[in-house]
Amino acid sequence: MVVALTLVSLAVFITGYYHYLQDPTFHQNAYGLLTATVLFRSMYVMEVNLRPSLLRREKAHTQQQQTSVISEAERKEQIRIDKRDEDILKNMWIMIVYGLSIFLGGFAIWNIDNDWCMSLTRWRRELGLPWGIVLEGHGWWHIMTGTGAYFYITWGIWLRHCLNGKQDQYELHWPYLIFSLPEIVKKGKLPHLKE
Repeated sequence: MVVALTLVSLAVFITGYYHYLQDPTFHQNAYGLLTATVLFRSMYVMEVNLRPSLLRREKAHTQQQQTSVISEAERKEQIRIDKRDEDILKNMWIMIVYGLSIFLGGFAIWNIDNDWCMSLTRWRRELGLPWGIVLEGHGWWHIMTGTGAYFYITWGIWLRHCLNGKQDQYELHWPYLIFSLPEIVKKGKLPHLKE
């Protein structure tokens, strides 16, 4: 309840202060700071809770306290789990890099559009439709930040499944790294493709 009230209060403050200042830079910086905070916190949670080397240290400490011996089957299962989690982490980091690159690319294009607005508007008019659309920086910002946010949301869904111990029930479906979007599906139930 405290977290919810704090977040609502923060959102109201940022919105109110933005309307008072009438300066989009404040709003952009507040948004960037909030996004970075959530992103870095999620990266930390992912690494601490999924990285096998970090988990092994914690388990070794627990086992030393219990002084129990693990069987060969348990050892093999632990190797499988460690390999699975390493593969998941590798793919999660690829998603983070792709999503963040697309998101920041859109943000950069938007800032270029803001700085060069008069020139770009003139060039768009000279080019005419349909080619003038290519110079619509604000539009590209929406497309690219939306796509980057999609990567973040998909990563968050997958991270949540992993934190809930459901890594063996869900998998990443991402057929082409460049020309497709990732999605998380139940294992054995790939999305239906229309032919």
